[in-house]
Amino acid sequence: MVFPTDPQTLKTRLAQARVLVVGDVMLDRYWFGDVSRISPEAPVPVAKIGKTDQRAGGAANVARNVASLGGQAALLSVTGNDEAADVLDGLMRQDGVAAHLVRDSEIATTVKLRVVARNQQLIRLDFEEMPHREILDSVKDQYRALLSEYDVVILSDYGKGGLLHVASMIEWARQAGKPVLIDPKGDDYEKYAGATLLTPNRAELKEVVGSWRSEAELTEKAQHLRRHLELEALLLTRSEEGMTLFGGSEIVNRPTRAQEVYDVSGAGDTVIASMGLGLAAGFSLPDAMHIANTAAGVVVAKLGTAVCSFAELTAALEKE
Repeated sequence: MVFPTDPQTLKTRLAQARVLVVGDVMLDRYWFGDVSRISPEAPVPVAKIGKTDQRAGGAANVARNVASLGGQAALLSVTGNDEAADVLDGLMRQDGVAAHLVRDSEIATTVKLRVVARNQQLIRLDFEEMPHREILDSVKDQYRALLSEYDVVILSDYGKGGLLHVASMIEWARQAGKPVLIDPKGDDYEKYAGATLLTPNRAELKEVVGSWRSEAELTEKAQHLRRHLELEALLLTRSEEGMTLFGGSEIVNRPTRAQEVYDVSGAGDTVIASMGLGLAAGFSLPDAMHIANTAAGVVVAKLGTAVCSFAELTAALEKE
């Protein structure tokens, strides 16, 4: 399919695309304040909080990126049975995401609390617990039931335990003829074997293949990993160096689109959401990468976990 230059055609294509996002969700809470003095109790700044905000993070941020770009998004994940889960559920509804949040009453929903003063993070406090196996088994059953309704599956691994059955999920998606995109975590990529696409950043890839001294060595290591895991492609996000798609027949490089990098948190969510949406809309991997690179350039100019709207995407594409 040729990449459309007409925004209305692109909008129609994306609106028909259905993406199922599965993985670890979290609630990102922000406390914004001013710092004008040091505490008399310890040599630390005192932040006077003036405003609070909360946003969906992790796999939930991937899903809201899909919806923001105009696609049909569903989210399957485990939360606690608590106030944070209620907030996440509400945020998903607000963003137009079909949320299937399986509640584990014995754990707390993962929350990341950031204290921000003068646009600088002072501290981040994490609250998290691993979901129980019985709950994850019910997620597995629900995944199989939902699979036929979607064009593409995104597995968003944040290392919080929600993707215990990742190998089975890949296998079932392949049997159903659905592309599977994975944002990987940790140094064990064997469990991701058979996926369509992995989207590691530089640090994540180095953890698995070791460092490289040249583009040629990087290409050799990335392609070896791609072949070993039987992936269709591997997309390496490279911050200021843009991104590189390592495929079976070609390697595609895209320079960074960001004019000003303000905050890279959540940019990986935007990349995989855009890639998944592009594939669900019937575009090739290089064309989906074009969308992803453009959307990521929009998001890194924003504070915190953010999304790229369809209007922002088309405005950025028109600047080319």
